[in-house]
Amino acid sequence: MASLNRALLVATACPRWRPAQRLGLQALAGAAGPKAEKNVPYQRTLKEEAQGPGAASRGPSQPLPSTASVVVIGGGSVGCQTLYHLAKLGVAGAVLLERERLTSGTTWHTAGLLWQLRPSDVEVELLAHTRRVVSRDLEEETGMHTGWIQNGGLFIASSRQRLDEYKRLMSLGKAYGVESHVLSPAETKVLYPLMKVDDLYGTLYVPQDGTMDPAGTCSTLARAAVARGARVIENCTVTGIRVRTDDFGVRRVAAVETEHGSIQTPCVVNCAGVWAGAVGRMAGVKVPLVAMHHAYVVTERIEGIQNMPNVRDHDASVYLRLQGDALSVGGYEANPIFWEEVSDKFTFGLFDLDWDVFTQHIEGAINRVPVLETTGIKSTVCGPESFTPDHKPLMGEAPELRGFFLGCGFNSAGMMLGGGCGQELAHWVMHGRPEKDMYSYDIRRFHPSLTAHQRWVRERSHESYAKNYAVVFPHDEPLAGRNMRRSLLHEELLGQGCVFQERHGWERPGWFSPQGPAPVLEYDYYGAYRKRPHRDYAYARLLADEYTFSFPPQHHVIQKECLACRGAAAVFDMSYFGKFYLLGPDARRAADWLFSANVSRPPGSTVYTCMLNHRGGTESDLTVSRLAPGTQACPVAPAFEGDGYYLAVGGGIAQHNWCHITTVLQDQRFRCQLVDCSEDLGLISIQGPASRAILQEVLDADLSDAAFSFSTHQLVQAAGHLVRAMRLSFVGELGWELHVPRASCLPVYRAVMAAGAQHGLVNAGYRAIDSLSIEKGYRHWHAELRPDDSPLEAGLAFTCKLKSAEPFLGREALEKQRAEGLRRRLVCLTVEEKVPMFGLEAIWRDGQVVGHVRRADFGFTVDKTIAYGYIRDPSGGPISLDFVKSGDYALERMGVPYAAQVHLKPLFDPENKRMKGIY
Repeated sequence: MASLNRALLVATACPRWRPAQRLGLQALAGAAGPKAEKNVPYQRTLKEEAQGPGAASRGPSQPLPSTASVVVIGGGSVGCQTLYHLAKLGVAGAVLLERERLTSGTTWHTAGLLWQLRPSDVEVELLAHTRRVVSRDLEEETGMHTGWIQNGGLFIASSRQRLDEYKRLMSLGKAYGVESHVLSPAETKVLYPLMKVDDLYGTLYVPQDGTMDPAGTCSTLARAAVARGARVIENCTVTGIRVRTDDFGVRRVAAVETEHGSIQTPCVVNCAGVWAGAVGRMAGVKVPLVAMHHAYVVTERIEGIQNMPNVRDHDASVYLRLQGDALSVGGYEANPIFWEEVSDKFTFGLFDLDWDVFTQHIEGAINRVPVLETTGIKSTVCGPESFTPDHKPLMGEAPELRGFFLGCGFNSAGMMLGGGCGQELAHWVMHGRPEKDMYSYDIRRFHPSLTAHQRWVRERSHESYAKNYAVVFPHDEPLAGRNMRRSLLHEELLGQGCVFQERHGWERPGWFSPQGPAPVLEYDYYGAYRKRPHRDYAYARLLADEYTFSFPPQHHVIQKECLACRGAAAVFDMSYFGKFYLLGPDARRAADWLFSANVSRPPGSTVYTCMLNHRGGTESDLTVSRLAPGTQACPVAPAFEGDGYYLAVGGGIAQHNWCHITTVLQDQRFRCQLVDCSEDLGLISIQGPASRAILQEVLDADLSDAAFSFSTHQLVQAAGHLVRAMRLSFVGELGWELHVPRASCLPVYRAVMAAGAQHGLVNAGYRAIDSLSIEKGYRHWHAELRPDDSPLEAGLAFTCKLKSAEPFLGREALEKQRAEGLRRRLVCLTVEEKVPMFGLEAIWRDGQVVGHVRRADFGFTVDKTIAYGYIRDPSGGPISLDFVKSGDYALERMGVPYAAQVHLKPLFDPENKRMKGIY
């Protein structure tokens, strides 16, 4: 049998980066073409499933019901987990349809690894639930063993930065009770004697990591679900999704059609994995994922490998999974092979492994475990997996079709995340939203212009695959799929040194480099696929400087932007904000129900408010401006009768807000219209002590406090152009926002800059906004505010009209929470030592971990690191202000605790004088 070393020698004798070529190494990879009987770790299950009596049958494994409460499509890990959790919630009549046999798509050949620590607090919770289900719950319910093996996990650090990343994970794990240890190279050698350690900085060891058997897990899930009344129907291919349009013009799921009949149902969950795109097309739903080959090899027996932990050598982009007395070796490469034409006949199939592509994993594996150089290869496993533009799953209700849910695009992590995500999907289906914050997975995070753009989906999915094992730095940005949506000021700002960030397709200013323009170039696929990589790429060079957990080189540049805003004025291009009009006969009723604050004030008023879900969680924070009716339509003043509102919301979450509002309008049957004017309007904000003097030269309006008070808006002329000016502040300074028609953005901006030249006006970006806003204690949605955080917990009770009798979405949950007492509170913490923090740091109080940091940044005005995070009372009871104020606090950064002080008021201008113009 060939050894890994021979495979390496043969592959390296051929030219590199030829993903479409088949080397034809028969002794190594077997016969060409897809196979159904590879010698793989699950050979017994594979043969039973592929050759058993049911496989020969053309009909479904049992008769189809005429109706079902929910139909889950796809019998892989996520489909089985979703069905199981629906059954546990008491859903009667749930059905799972699998076109062949359970796990026959991509699940059967997965490695089945489970690592408990990832750089996301939500994912740590999801992984913990999967582990509980697989290692405990299923066996207790069914008496069947799922194949769970707890042999531990070991992350390898070949660089100082990588070890720092692992230390961050260790600190986060402490907030969730995940045991982990940072080991020295010598300690690692004791734990894993076969490992080469002389090139290591250290490792992260998690004793309770392990592996799952895909077939055993899915069959046990199915049995447990069936015992609770669910149905599992195999050998039943879905051929269509029937849709109906209700009386309000809303498209809704009506039925699932198969080769053997149809099932009437109001709800479908698309868990079809690689084939999810095809199922989506049946329903007119865009599913932004691509299919790629993903491979590993299984070695012959290795003496001394028994009971060793699984290994992830991220820097070598390779993993080593214990397989009895052998290892499975796989990883992620820069030149993965796309499966261009996904076949609907591909079941229990594999591709021929391309050794030219796989070579880099062999090199990394042999370097880490040298005995592999002379170890034989028992089998190769190369199967299809689905990958998404941001390497996050696609979940939730599709915006195009009510009742059509997604549970797909798991980027080869469906076994790991399946339990947690299956539980959240079940709650989503039953209650309209998940229990946890699933925004990062919600399909509504993508703008429709992106999900329909094949090049964007392909580029971003490739980059996400290639960077899967890269260090996750706080300020990283993608190089793929850029310049999709740009403001009218883009070229102007680029010429002034703007370094852009990408947020859901938009290019927004990050910071301004004194080194000159740094444009984002066309994606070069990191030199793969015979693409010529960019040379002397200024943007990539600046981005590489950000690859640090220390203060970046441009720290002082961002400082200048912040201090200029505090001392004089700064202009911010915020055109990427979402901008909507809410108009129609029921607009006021809709606004009263949607928004937690009273927004039905006189025209000309602007209100900062939240939108909540029925659990009292925060779906958004935004500004809502009451409009005066008019008949002459223009971008800044729509024509309407009755009531109208103008909504401005952060651009990164604009699509999420759009979908949330649309769903509420449909569910409540409000007769009103939501109009998206995001592309038609720009947004230029001028903030700082000199903002009034600057804008008084540009606007034809009186900007005095008496004539233009805080939280109001007016239609004014700016350099001859009609704009809507709002007196607002997001940094705690005197300031105005100018909402400008698209064609007027550039002349208005130039007029502002000309007027500001003598006042010290500077350009500034979102890195400055982050620092300035955290000094002022302003919340950022999806950082301090998430769908599972209530305004009461976040210190935003003032945005809720609880003193009135006015009903609003989420009110009952808030009243209940207030009556029972808050179980956690958002607090502000500072450390005296000038150390950078970015979030995920553990919060200690009196020697106990009481939470973790959600957002952190350096405040240049106060000259301190500032952190915000939620804390709990370890006793489990309500958390009082006395509890918050007492005790000794510390923030743990990369395993090192730093003494911290807690604050109950904003650090900067707590009396709000400056934004009122009092200096």
